[in-house]
Amino acid sequence: MKAIIIGAGIGGMSAAVALKQKGIECEIFEAVKEMKPVGAAISIWSNGVKCMNHLGMGKIMDDLGGPMRKMAYNEGLSGATMTQFSLAPLVEEVGERPCPVARADLQAQMIDWWGRDKVNFGKRLESVSQDKEGVTATFTDGSTASADFMIAADGAHSIAREYVLGEKVERRYAGYVNWNGLVEVDDAIAPADQWTMFVADGKRVSVMPIADNRFYFFFDVPLPLGLEQDRSTVKADLKGYFDGWAQPVQTLIDAINPDTTNRIEIHDVEPFRPLVKGKVALLGDAGHSTTPDIGQGGCAAMEDSVVLGQCFAETQDIEMALAQYNDARVERVKDLVLKARVRCDVTHGFNPEVTQAWYDELREETGTGIMQGLSKTILGGPLG
Repeated sequence: MKAIIIGAGIGGMSAAVALKQKGIECEIFEAVKEMKPVGAAISIWSNGVKCMNHLGMGKIMDDLGGPMRKMAYNEGLSGATMTQFSLAPLVEEVGERPCPVARADLQAQMIDWWGRDKVNFGKRLESVSQDKEGVTATFTDGSTASADFMIAADGAHSIAREYVLGEKVERRYAGYVNWNGLVEVDDAIAPADQWTMFVADGKRVSVMPIADNRFYFFFDVPLPLGLEQDRSTVKADLKGYFDGWAQPVQTLIDAINPDTTNRIEIHDVEPFRPLVKGKVALLGDAGHSTTPDIGQGGCAAMEDSVVLGQCFAETQDIEMALAQYNDARVERVKDLVLKARVRCDVTHGFNPEVTQAWYDELREETGTGIMQGLSKTILGGPLG
């Protein structure tokens, strides 16, 4: 049995590994000639780490994961601590630590684990067709590939999604812009073992430790869609948006490299069904593009892959296995997309009274409430 995997990102590589574990041959096709991840880093929460362990790639997480042992919210303008707590109770409850990682390093190591020479780069999907014999992918260079079935992990702008649904799905602007990148750890910004967030006025600044003594940082600012951007003014723009904020935020802005700082207008896709059409299945962002507000985008793709493998362990009937995959994932991923959307709206001040109430709650938070929410999301995955 053979599968075509469209996309060599986190979802595509995870899917290929999961299917290989079940004895299924996979051929991977990636649109770009060289992988250039969108976003500097990614939060892989404990459910994602469990998936990587299950797929035999746990060492990658050990090597790349930062020492995130604590979590804190600070008031953005004064810098005063609103809440600070250890994540040890969460790790004990769910059975695995979270691993913030550099996205480029994660994707590179996953591809190397598989075999870089076994990935077909520069193959952008143009169309999909299927018949009783299997599935054929046609690429924009005119070439084709055929196999028994297809796993489409071709991202938020998925071509395969339109084929599966029979219509084009428009992405929804979430209402804010995110700047992100990497800087060296600096205690003047935040403790080296803590996920630290500064919040005020519907804006957010975050630093999260990753491997090699680096912070993954991001800034969130609610803004209209389509504003002009100029990399040369990144620091000045951020200084303007965060004028009057606490000194650690100013120190962070001073430390960033505009040439390696990403600016992303955040979108998601309205949850939909089905994720499968016959012998073609959507996986990762192709099936459930979400905002990053609960850190579950990459984790959900890894979960998809684990479930895909489990379904093929139960049956070698392709359409039955993919139907089972659809049934197992559609409600879970809908829940994650909508949870992220709710968190997005609260965090970014789209209802100021609700956001102020959240700030007030944070000042009374011991960590128990936040960790209960994280635990529920993590334990809702396929590996518990």
